Amino acid sequence: MSTSSVPTIQFTPNGVVLPQEAEIYEGVYQDYNAAFGGNLNPAGETPQGQLISSTTAIIGDHNALWAEFVNQIDPDIAAGFMQDAIGRIYFLNRHPATSTVVSCTCFGVPGTIIPEGALATDDQDNLYSCQASVTIASNGQVNANFACTTTGPIACPAGALARVYRAVMGWESITNLAAGVVGTLVESRADFEYRRKQSVAINGHGSLPSIYASVFDLDNVIDVYVTENTSSQPITVGVTNYQLAPHSLYVAVLGGNNSAIGKTIWLKKDVGCDYNGNTAINVTDDSYSYPQPTYSVKFQRPSIKPILFNVALAYNSALPANITELVQAAVIKAFNGIDGGARARIGGTIFASRYYAGITGIDSRVQIIEIQIGIDTPVHNSVTLGINQAPSISAANITVTMV
Repeated sequence: MSTSSVPTIQFTPNGVVLPQEAEIYEGVYQDYNAAFGGNLNPAGETPQGQLISSTTAIIGDHNALWAEFVNQIDPDIAAGFMQDAIGRIYFLNRHPATSTVVSCTCFGVPGTIIPEGALATDDQDNLYSCQASVTIASNGQVNANFACTTTGPIACPAGALARVYRAVMGWESITNLAAGVVGTLVESRADFEYRRKQSVAINGHGSLPSIYASVFDLDNVIDVYVTENTSSQPITVGVTNYQLAPHSLYVAVLGGNNSAIGKTIWLKKDVGCDYNGNTAINVTDDSYSYPQPTYSVKFQRPSIKPILFNVALAYNSALPANITELVQAAVIKAFNGIDGGARARIGGTIFASRYYAGITGIDSRVQIIEIQIGIDTPVHNSVTLGINQAPSISAANITVTMV
């Protein structure tokens, strides 16, 4: 059996240890030198020198690829299909990309049917499709949900969805009184791992982690915030001083189906506790025969708060011509956690410093003077949201100035 002087990969209690490239090079040289009878000239300009260098590079690349594959069994590192496989051990699947959903009011002739798939457009020319057929009532209006035909975090502020794109006889106009629930990209590596860690409590009952994990596992849920009031008196929580009823549970959910959320909360909560929130769902106990008891379950649909950014950069004529668009893309990527860091969440604190790395990574010539953020005006180093507020981001809210 032939042997080789090339050092091998070592599996140790601390993990995989790869040989240094210089060690691989020396081992390859020894093998070729022995094969060619000794006195082999390894100079880089010689054919044998090129062969030794190429073989060294091939072995090094193979070792690195093997180490990356082995490390994919670590949930903190796993990505792509390997992370999907780890998720399936916990009966979790990566959330697909979702569309922005907007609650709209349609106006027109009473009795007019607005069919499923009817199209409207916002002030940024994004198309939105009606999610279910609706009929305009006798007062000349009807409420309907419209979903953006393009998935991803597309913001739709109040009043932005105001044009009928494809005419329907009797349908005259459309508007949205409230901002839409912003869609998401395919669940990122960081977000999926965060949800997996929380899911260890999914089989529990009555605890806040159990409720959090169970609601977060529902289809199209983007973010969740769970807290409680264990006292016999009302209390206020967070920067918005949201009031929690005595002995009550509070669940804020962005995205997802109302009925599924209500049923999950009811199944996971402790008996006898009160609820908080602006959304009430009737949940029927299917374990009884008719008549089955029905319970009203409340939870919070958080208001969408656009976060404003002001990024000041030192002027440099050598910066890319599209530096503004590149900065906006970097901020949005960090905001949504696509860069591998933590995403902005319900009731969380957003720090301006979170966005330095992504912006400086655009170009080595980028010099940041300051980044300021805010809800009304971008003049702060950090912003804290209430437990009834969810942050949103759009390129239109990111100002880039050259100083």
